[in-house]
Amino acid sequence: MRCFSISKPPPAGKPTCDELEDQQMIRTIVSIDERLCNGCGECVPACEEGAIRIAHGKARLVSDSLCDGLGACLGSCPQGAIRVEHREAAPFDEAAAQRSIAELEAAASQMSQLTHWPVQLKLLPATAPVLRGARLLIAADCVPVAYAGFHSELLRDHAVVIGCPKLDDIRGYVEKLAEMIRHNDLATLTVVHMEVPCCTGILRAVLEARQLAESDLPVEDLSISIRGQLIARRQIPAGSMLPGRSEPACHQATGGE
Repeated sequence: MRCFSISKPPPAGKPTCDELEDQQMIRTIVSIDERLCNGCGECVPACEEGAIRIAHGKARLVSDSLCDGLGACLGSCPQGAIRVEHREAAPFDEAAAQRSIAELEAAASQMSQLTHWPVQLKLLPATAPVLRGARLLIAADCVPVAYAGFHSELLRDHAVVIGCPKLDDIRGYVEKLAEMIRHNDLATLTVVHMEVPCCTGILRAVLEARQLAESDLPVEDLSISIRGQLIARRQIPAGSMLPGRSEPACHQATGGE
């Protein structure tokens, strides 16, 4: 049965969520032992109905009507704090569960996806533990400012290093990146830069570093427009390099002085 929020009046004859909670039945439902819960949050993404949230340092069932009682979250709890029981509870409301999931996804898309510090290429050690087996994102430093989806679309589940190919030492980039590639058994290698020609210097540095490290890891190349749009995506296989060596100054592409 579908419920409607009190803040938005339901159609005639349809219950609000609070009214649905009053329609109790005996069914299977999840129970969380707060004495055992350490608030790690592993159960939150494991719940496909968005029924579990962290509140005051503990996992809590948001509403009985959001829990389908199948127990998909059971194996995710390292403390064994979650179990399934039979008790009186409101019936499962699939539509409300879908809305709860949408709310969680919207909130997650607005959160920072940064997992380590520092992020400057010249500051992050080539042997930093965060790089081991990582999906490495190498970004020109204008990209996070220009591209609104940087965190939710690009940075999620990645280690990251940033730098400016126009103002920084490109030779130093090549050597540092080669060391990172050589010693960390990277899972993936992604480069994202602005569309202006000088910004492709960071891609050239990565390709040269890959060659120097004798790696066969493919490089994913993404280009962002000066209006903040993702305008190109391609795979550059091992052994491939970009033709030419010189790039016009950035102001030639942007109209700057």
